[in-house]
Amino acid sequence: MRLAAIRGTKRAGGGDVRVSGDDNHDAALMASRRDLPVRGSLVIPADEIGEAASRSSGPGGQHVNKTSTRVTLRWNVTGSGCLTASQRRRLREKLGTRLTRTGDLIVNSDRTRSRARNRDYARARIVEIVSAALARQRRRKPTRPTAASRVRHRSDKTRRSKVKRTRRRAGPESDA
Repeated sequence: MRLAAIRGTKRAGGGDVRVSGDDNHDAALMASRRDLPVRGSLVIPADEIGEAASRSSGPGGQHVNKTSTRVTLRWNVTGSGCLTASQRRRLREKLGTRLTRTGDLIVNSDRTRSRARNRDYARARIVEIVSAALARQRRRKPTRPTAASRVRHRSDKTRRSKVKRTRRRAGPESDA
């Protein structure tokens, strides 16, 4: 019974029944099925984001060899119903190298030993990537140098020119 209690199962009626841990599993499952707010009115629906778990790489011993904690999220940009035509075009331009041939944006996360935390990191990364791609850069307003800076620049050039002139070797052509 002690081993069964540690594992979170209890023998009842001949079969194993979960008695603890279900709440955490359900909460993690619900967290993965939430809509993903990106910016402004743009929200990626939960049913458009595909999720897969796989074995993570790196150190971790038996834990890393037995559990699938690496999370891969996949979102189809070209087939998404939450984007306007201009947003879709902009994402395809900005994320061209990150998208697959079918237009999927794929984000992996294996930063932690927890699948739920890796899922959160991957979701945050999608938001970061999409919002950065949709952000419009401000146009640079061309400015002119001030009169004082032009005078300063000219005097610096004159001073530097004098220094270089004094370093020249006096030759026969300078005597004339």
